[in-house]
Amino acid sequence: MASAPTHTLNDSHTLPALGYGTYPLDDAEAEEAVADALETGYRLIDTAVNYGNETGVGKGLAASRLPRAAFTVTTKLPGRHQGHDETLASFAESRARLGVEQVDLYLIHWPLPRVDKYVDSWRAMIELREAGAVRSLGVSNFTPEHILRLKRETGVLPAVNQIEMHPLLPQEELRAFHAEHGIVTQSWSPLGRGSDLLGDPVIGGIAAAHGVSPAQVILRWHVELGAVPIPKSGSAERRRENFDVFGFALDGDELAAVSDRPHRRLGGDPDTHEEF
Repeated sequence: MASAPTHTLNDSHTLPALGYGTYPLDDAEAEEAVADALETGYRLIDTAVNYGNETGVGKGLAASRLPRAAFTVTTKLPGRHQGHDETLASFAESRARLGVEQVDLYLIHWPLPRVDKYVDSWRAMIELREAGAVRSLGVSNFTPEHILRLKRETGVLPAVNQIEMHPLLPQEELRAFHAEHGIVTQSWSPLGRGSDLLGDPVIGGIAAAHGVSPAQVILRWHVELGAVPIPKSGSAERRRENFDVFGFALDGDELAAVSDRPHRRLGGDPDTHEEF
């Protein structure tokens, strides 16, 4: 099985081109799954305070025989902890639960514009990076307007924006904005949770032509578009399948066919969603 290539971030650090998402695993499930994911070849592990499994993720990381520098750990600041001092306190708790000296990628989970504290949180995160507690800074579910405000008020752009992205929501305009500003797109719900994408006959036909599964076609679609998918699965067999997407390629017609469908969100709208 081929290893995942990497993207170079706008802060000069690198990020694997595919990661393992841990929602909605509990601590015990996350411990086992993360250890297995690292053994399988994943080098990017994604969690969040609101997933309630940072302790389990940390135990799975500790169980790995890999050197710490070999993998990237991401966690996220919840809405209820936004604000400068609150962010610093929340990060300290996350780092303790994860059992790491440095968090490789720290994200604001949702912008919560009504609360209007994400810039204060961003300033605290910049301090954490300057202190060496965080390697790279990013956001999740941010719009161009939210991102440009961060740049305008702090001078620092995110390295990553983790967004809902799948064939039902290809996010062409947002991805173009990211490319213009050197921001890497990460895809949550990359397989379109709760949808019928895995049973779609067009995707199924492409999968059959390549001798792979529909899920592998969709994940390869993300990779070809330059996004970093973070599929989640509690099944070891499915984790291996999801990682095995670097041995084939989709041509332009196939990429277009995967995207050629009515577009809709399956999750929250960044301008109105309130996650605490």
